[in-house]
Amino acid sequence: MDSSKAITALAALAQNTRLDTFRLLVKHEPDGLPVGELATLIDVPQNTMSAHLKTLSQAGLISGERHSRSIIYRANLDTFRDLTLFLLKDCCGGSTELCAPLIAELTPCCTPGVQPS
Repeated sequence: MDSSKAITALAALAQNTRLDTFRLLVKHEPDGLPVGELATLIDVPQNTMSAHLKTLSQAGLISGERHSRSIIYRANLDTFRDLTLFLLKDCCGGSTELCAPLIAELTPCCTPGVQPS
């Protein structure tokens, strides 16, 4: 990931509704959620939610797939991984012992079958 793409993704997440939406979609992986349900869960009008989804989609953080009459949105975990790795690249100036607590903190949330606290 280059700086321009990282800035676009971070800018898309730098708003409460979009951040809440992205986190909700991550929580509902791999099934995703339809736009109407997202709007209800986040408590915003559907047209407002559509605008936020467009911003997240343009940043590559989510994708939508039409199923019959609705669009199911999912988090793009590959882009999220790339963004996270971009932010952690050269972590602590290459001093792995300084990054160990950060990696340990991230590991439980990402281990299959382990629920974060």
